[in-house]
Amino acid sequence: MGKVLRETSKPSSNSSSPSPSSPPATTSSTSITDTVRGSHQFKITGYSLSKGIGIGKYIASDTFSVGGYEWAIYFYPDGKSVEDNATYVSLFIALASEGTDVRALFELTLLDQSGKERHKVHSHFERTLESGPYTLKYRGSMWGYKRFFKRTALETSDYLKDDCLCVNCSVGVVRSHTEGPKIYSIAISPSNIGQQFGQLLESGKGSDVSFEVNGEAFVAHKLILAARSPVFRAQLFGPMRDQNTQCIKVEDIEAPVFKALLHFIYWDSLPDLQELTGLNSKWATTLMAQHLLAAADRYGLERLRLMCEASLCEDVAINTVATTLALAEQHHCFQLKAVCLKFIAMPENLRAVMQTDGFEYLKESCPSVLTELLEYVARFTEHSDFMSKHRVEAILDGSDINGRRVKQRL
Repeated sequence: MGKVLRETSKPSSNSSSPSPSSPPATTSSTSITDTVRGSHQFKITGYSLSKGIGIGKYIASDTFSVGGYEWAIYFYPDGKSVEDNATYVSLFIALASEGTDVRALFELTLLDQSGKERHKVHSHFERTLESGPYTLKYRGSMWGYKRFFKRTALETSDYLKDDCLCVNCSVGVVRSHTEGPKIYSIAISPSNIGQQFGQLLESGKGSDVSFEVNGEAFVAHKLILAARSPVFRAQLFGPMRDQNTQCIKVEDIEAPVFKALLHFIYWDSLPDLQELTGLNSKWATTLMAQHLLAAADRYGLERLRLMCEASLCEDVAINTVATTLALAEQHHCFQLKAVCLKFIAMPENLRAVMQTDGFEYLKESCPSVLTELLEYVARFTEHSDFMSKHRVEAILDGSDINGRRVKQRL
């Protein structure tokens, strides 16, 4: 916790004198300065392969959020500065999002992997700071050490095990706010508008439009659909609107998917996808999420599209990742696409994914994605012979290293 300052207001010098029965009014407020703290562990595998990357070049962690800002750990295997001549490794924490004069405390820890708990720690926490917290002026500003550890000492230490280093970074963002007196507090119940609209959908009361999807009928309310979806708005109220709204036929969408779409429009939440499929299977749930993402994109429901994208990111699997990647490419889901590419490019996953029917579909429907996949594979297999001519051809035509066709199966 930071220092706490108290302010007491004083009556103005030109105010009228209070009566003896009315004492002068006194109010107070409190300025509270504290830290919002979070940490991130960064595992660096294949340390020996990273050597020679070049002075000033780094390996970066994924970004992580603390105190409303994004951060990233930068590890320089050959050092950050030319003057150190690759004698030291460098370690820094960087502000990875927009921000000006962000004040923060930091702790960089190189973990001892022998179990002796003799970690190498550089910390702002738990010690007196002569000049206060460190200030990062703008995005890309860093704190850390150019000479974090001598390379020769590091490579014979307990910090390096199985060619792997583990770094833990703690960030404490310093924030201040002022609190005044609270005269009263009234509890406000959470919004239940989604439940109310959902009950309206389930009851069908006041419905004025009907949809036929694969022989199944769904009733809804024009104004609610138009308020939620620009596509429904054009279809129901635009100049090219459907003249017959008694029964609008919907093509290329399965009935359970359309039911899930309506559920989101009214409830503003995802339905239970497993319940909709009727199958206790991750594969079926993933398939439903894929179809629902495509439907969300078709009807301009951006929030639903992102929810499906997030769900698919959490359930990436060997037998579905190729079709998910094709879907991400077709519907411009850039975060989902990156997750799928990283997953497929891992050496332990690549061959298994190539043997699925989904990979054949990916090659046929999105051939340009294979070029990006090669780039990801190259990152995982740098300094090895995996990127030989035969291996590259294997990715492109579905053959193994000896040129034999690989049987495609789920």
